[in-house]
Amino acid sequence: MNNQINKSFNLTAAPETGVLSRTYLSGVFMWMFLALGITAATSWMFASTPSLMNMLYNETGSMSIMGWVVMLAPLGLVFWMSAGINRMSASTMVLVFILFSVLLGASLSFIFLAYTGASIAKTFVITAGMFGTMAVVGYTTKTDLTKFGSLMYMGLIGIIIASVVNMFTQSSTMDYIISFIGVLVFTGLTAYDVQKLKRIGSQITEENEAARKLTIMGALTLYLDFINLFLFLLRFFGNRK
Repeated sequence: MNNQINKSFNLTAAPETGVLSRTYLSGVFMWMFLALGITAATSWMFASTPSLMNMLYNETGSMSIMGWVVMLAPLGLVFWMSAGINRMSASTMVLVFILFSVLLGASLSFIFLAYTGASIAKTFVITAGMFGTMAVVGYTTKTDLTKFGSLMYMGLIGIIIASVVNMFTQSSTMDYIISFIGVLVFTGLTAYDVQKLKRIGSQITEENEAARKLTIMGALTLYLDFINLFLFLLRFFGNRK
């Protein structure tokens, strides 16, 4: 996603960052945390409201048409934002990002039904700690993580393929392996993406429409890293009801 951003705005890496770079990164994290808050609130609201959950699941426990829409729509919105970054206005991207956060929150409401609240909170704290640590590493390290990031993306592709295969094999061992690799991949991607965003921020010369759009796309990138890391960790630390 970040490579597409670079091509769209003709950005290249620079060794130093300035005030605008720090402002850019502050905005990225602010929007990321706001989106996480919206997702968490929406998820809890759906899980605690039977009438809303009934919209997502049939009486047999299988997903309804609305449930499938809610599950698949966030993926479509991510592709829309990535492909339409040059055509969308910054205000439109903000609205789409908020809609994405709400829909993903609704689709993740099942975790409150499957896991205890205490284990969800514990996993969230662990995720925040790991994410924060790797974000600091990505921001402060002098090592170029480009090749490392490419390796992580290869691992991500492997996870997607293995997950699709495991949908048919239903192997608990494979599920454990996928979860373990997923934790490693998204932990690494957090450091890589923060360093990448730092470089993007170093190329911003003024606060304009393009900079605001870059802020939203950066927030989306880190948001996805956090959510995926949380979900993979939940498989290890979550206590099922």
